[in-house]
Formats: sequence, structure tokens, C-alpha cells
Amino acid sequence: MLRGMRYTERLQGRIEATGSRLCVGIDPRPGDGGIEAVPDFLRRLVDETWEKAAAFKPNIAYFEAMGLRGIEMLGELMTAMPKEVPVILDAKRSDIGETQQYYAQGYFDHWGVDAVTLNPFLGYDSIEPFLGWEGKGVYLLAVTSNPGSADFQRQELADGRSVFELVAALGERSRSEGRATDVGYVVGLTQAADVLAKIPEAPLLVPGLGAQGGDLASLAAAKRMAPDVINVSRGISYAGDARSFAQRAQDWADKIAEAYA
Repeated sequence: MLRGMRYTERLQGRIEATGSRLCVGIDPRPGDGGIEAVPDFLRRLVDETWEKAAAFKPNIAYFEAMGLRGIEMLGELMTAMPKEVPVILDAKRSDIGETQQYYAQGYFDHWGVDAVTLNPFLGYDSIEPFLGWEGKGVYLLAVTSNPGSADFQRQELADGRSVFELVAALGERSRSEGRATDVGYVVGLTQAADVLAKIPEAPLLVPGLGAQGGDLASLAAAKRMAPDVINVSRGISYAGDARSFAQRAQDWADKIAEAYA
């Protein structure tokens, strides 16, 4: 990372350099080889896909499920990541301020990730510990790809706004205050059609393509200028066909690029 370069600038540069908006999700599931086969799987996945990846997104839950060895694997993975590719740690953390300070220190300082997903529903003071990190980013959960997003996120308030618009307001507040960390949003592709007009021009992390059945058309039609990335996890790692990771990543990158053409 160049000193003084903001996360959004770095991500935009990566998208332009690769011509790709593909975010490669890293969700390791121990198979017949057991946990000790996972490091080789991770190396192959990264080595074969990084040239087409606008970003990588390891999901911390899959590593935590493997116990202490899984946490070690995540640390090993981070040290081996290509420096050209931003890493978004999918952690969805949410806690009071002091605890969040330690999460931020662990993720940004110790593991050196470029961005983290956060659950913002404890309020602005719960995300503040993540906002003072130069060159880093956070993605606030706004409208997720699961059906349960209708329970809270899409509910309409008395003033006509939806709850996810309150989340967007947190990011706009951070921007107006000149915080060092860039704020983006998680917006599920399965939910995108009717919410994009209400989301600011900030980086989006977009899950829901591939196994979850999301459609790129509505996202591409929005003509957004921000460096949005579209995540594919199982469609690359566990597609169950004879193609290599590289071939699958190329295919998804091509599909995304065609939708934006």
C-alpha cells in the first residue's frame, strides 16, 4: 500500500488494473483430507485466482470452526497473500467501543487486512474504533442477501426511510467528519434492485452471485461509479466440476465484466 493512499483508491486501482470486479471468497471446508489438507487448498486457491481477483474475502467463521489450528491458518494465509490484492476480512463484528478497539487492532495491525465487515446495529460509537486507520476500509451490513433481511434491514420507519438508510447515514457521517477509514456497505445481490438508489456512492461488497442466485443486471444498470466488488465463494472453491480454480475465477470475472459492458 502506498503511504497516503485511501482504501477506496487502492481498490479502484486494482479493479482498473485487472478489469475485474470479482471478489474471491475464501470459505475453507475440511474434506476427506481433514484440517491438515486445508493449507494446500488455500495456497492453490490464492495462487490460481489472484490475477483475476479485485479482492479476496476470507470468512473468519470457517477458520474459527477449525479451532486454534484454523486461526493459525488464517495468519499463515495473510502473510502469503499477494500484496497487489486487497483483503476484506468477513468478520461482521459488533460490540461496544473498547472491545471494538481490540478487534480493529487485531485485524488491521496484527493480521494486516485491508478492510473488515462490521455489524453496525450497536450504533456509531461501536464502529468508531475502526474509523481512524489510514488506508483501511470497513463494510457495514446494510441489506444482506438472506431472506431475513426483511425482518429489520428493509423495515420502513415513520419518516419513510428504511433501516438500511440509517446504516448508510453512519457512513455519510464518517465521511463528513473526515475519518481516515473509508466506509462501504454490504448489499446482497438478491436484494439490490430496489435499494441501490438509496445507497451512497461508496464501495459495495456484494454477495449473492452464484450459489445464492443473484442477478447482476440490476447492479450493472445502476451505473454506480464506486469501486464495487461482487463476491463468489462456493462457485469458485466448491463448484463440483472438472475446471480448475483459475478457470472458474476467469469464468465469473468474464460474466461480471459482460454485465457491466
